Formats: sequence, C-alpha cells, structure tokens
Amino acid sequence: MKNRLRFLLSFTLFIILLAGCSGGNENTIQFWTPLTGDDGAYMDQLVKDYNATEPEFEVNHVITSDMYTKLYTVLNSGNGIPDLAIIHADRVPNFVKQNLLEPMTEVMAAQPELNAENYLAEAWNSGNVDGSQYTIPLDIHGSAMYFNRDLLAKYGVEHFLDDDVVTFDEMLSLQGQLDEGQYVLNDALLSWVIFAQIQNLGGDIQDENGVPAVDTPVMKQAIEAVKELKDAGLMTPYGEDGYLMFQSGDVIFSTDGTWSSLGHAGVESLDFGVTNVYAFEPDTFHNRASSHLFAMLNNEDRTDEKEAGVGEFLEFIRQHSLEWAEAGQIVASVDVIESPEYDNFMQSFFTSSEKQTESLYIYTYEHYPYIAEALDSYVADMVHGEIEIDEGLAEMQRFVEDKVSEGALDIENVVTEEEGE
Repeated sequence: MKNRLRFLLSFTLFIILLAGCSGGNENTIQFWTPLTGDDGAYMDQLVKDYNATEPEFEVNHVITSDMYTKLYTVLNSGNGIPDLAIIHADRVPNFVKQNLLEPMTEVMAAQPELNAENYLAEAWNSGNVDGSQYTIPLDIHGSAMYFNRDLLAKYGVEHFLDDDVVTFDEMLSLQGQLDEGQYVLNDALLSWVIFAQIQNLGGDIQDENGVPAVDTPVMKQAIEAVKELKDAGLMTPYGEDGYLMFQSGDVIFSTDGTWSSLGHAGVESLDFGVTNVYAFEPDTFHNRASSHLFAMLNNEDRTDEKEAGVGEFLEFIRQHSLEWAEAGQIVASVDVIESPEYDNFMQSFFTSSEKQTESLYIYTYEHYPYIAEALDSYVADMVHGEIEIDEGLAEMQRFVEDKVSEGALDIENVVTEEEGE
C-alpha cells in the first residue's frame, strides 16, 4: 500500500512538473528536446541568440532525458503539450500513424524559405509522409569512421584512404601484421555499422509487405563479414572500450559518430581524420544516419499567432545553425553547409560531394526503432562469438515481432481513449 501511495505521489509530482514546463506565459514557445549531452548546451545558445532578437514569442528550451515517454504522457492527458519539439527521424512514421503531429503546412506558407530546396534532401524527406511535410530538419547525424594518421603511417597503409573508402579486404590484409595490443578497428556503434552494410549489400529491414525482416540472408552476410574481422584478431576485445582505445592510440579505425570529433579533438596526442564506414567495395558505401527534426505535436491550445512564432524561430535556425555545427552535427541547412566557415568542421567531409551526401542513409521504416533495439542487444554477442549468428537472428526476429505486436496494442489503446472522449 505504501509503495502504491509513493507511486501515486510521484506521478502527481511528475504531472505538476510537466505543467510547470508548459509554462503559464502565452507569449512563450515551449520547446522540448532530448539533447541531454553537450549538444544541449549548443541548442541553449541558439535559443539564447534567438531570444536576444526580442521576438514576439520567446523560446523556452526544456531538455528531457525521457522525452518520448513524457510526450506520450502529456498527449494522453491533453495538458502541458509543448509547442515545438525535436524528434528523431525514425519516430515520424509512427507519430503520424497515431495522428500526433501537425503538418508544417501553415508554418511553411508563412516562411517560404522553409522549403525542400534549402535543406539536405535526406533530412527533408525523412519528415515527409504521404506527400505531407510534418517536420523541418535541423541536422543529419550518423556513423563515421575516424582514422589514426600515425598508425596508418606506421603500418604503411595510408593508401587505404586514397578513395575515401576502406574495404573489408584491405583491413583483412593486416592480419598478423600488427604489434601486440594494437588493432585495426573497434566495435563502437556496431549496430550502425551493420545497418550500413545492409544498404551496401542492397538489402532491407522489411519485406515486400512491410513486415520486419531481420532473420535474412543479407543480415547474416553483414554480420558474418564483420565477425571475420574479429576472428582474424583485428577487432578490439569484447568488453573493452574500443572508443577509448582509439583515443589512446592503439586502434587504426574507430566507427563511432559524427559528433565524436569533439571528444577526439580533446586528445592532444591523437592525430586523426574522418572517412566513411568501411564497405565491401569502394564504389558502394553508406553511412547509417538519422536526423533531428523540428515537429509540432497536435495541440489545440497552440494559437495561430504562436504557430507563426514557431515559424520565425525555425527560419532563424535555418540561417544561423553554424552554431549547431560546433556540436559535431551535419547541419541540414544548405545555406550553412555551403558557407566557407562550414569547411572548418570535420563533418563537412560528408557533404563535400554529391556522392558523399548520398551515402547518408536514414531509415524511416516505421518499425526501425524495434529493429535497432534488437540489433543493439544481440549484434555484439554474435560478432564476438558469444552466440551463434543463426540463433541470434532468430531471437532478434522474435524480439521485433513481439515489439510490433505490443506497439499495435498501444496504438489501439490511444485511439480508443481519444474516441471515448
């Protein structure tokens, strides 16, 4: 009974806090983001810069670590819904399916520069569902592969980077050639590496009927190829922090994120650069990506005037998001990435040519979050030989199917509650 009372009191306090976050000032745009890392500070600065222009509607940036859970809570209650939020690209299909997002139609009409031509196509298109634009993009962020220049020179393999694509065969050629305690690559963001290989192999994560397809020959081939690198003794040991091992100078290639350039740059002894995630052939390469997208959740309390204020804020961000590049992200605004200043940022590599930009692949399949969760849970065990690949794939398929079934029930409950009102 005490536990139940404690839960009820905690939940009540949570709702009160949410109401406080929604603010009582009708001239303030409540803006929620999941930016709990250093990128949150960069967004704080952008908001501060915008508010310094003295707009009619100032912006209040609220960072929440479990934002999606809180969004569903306020949407179900109808109270404290933010005026604007940043969501990830893979959330858009299900949000639209549940009728949670308001299209950006009116915002775009009031701010004509918020259009497809002024943003990276992959980021813009990730917010388009059935011809309606539900989001305005902020960035593309995704996997990258950093290299240690000193180790490339030590082992005489600088030529691996001549075409900006390191292949499996090139890495395998170093088998038995490295000093003890040094490795060709780590297993950072391993699931993202696998997603890139699926695209390299021409595969997909759904079948022709839109059903999740995880236990597939292509998925198996991708995992087997990465496991071959591990079995050859080229990958950092299981359980070791390969990211830190790269920073310590003992790993040639680190497959982490575009934002990681900030952390690597903080290591004075590390002479590093960035290239594409490794691939089977130099002519076919992809970098698994996602996008932070501005979205308006359905909210009857948001006035037309405040919506116009949202548009003014988004136009300011489009013009001034060079600040966001400092967070290590690939800015979505074409005006920014074409500016000379943007070339100073390492991630500009990924928009340096049309082919590079096309390598950025954002999964927008509605069940992608479940597949990503499954791969995160099982792929390291499969690559490092803790479980057989066939067994792991079967477990992943069951995991995803169960999640899809649970998700369908959740959607039915939401619809039922709305209809009951």
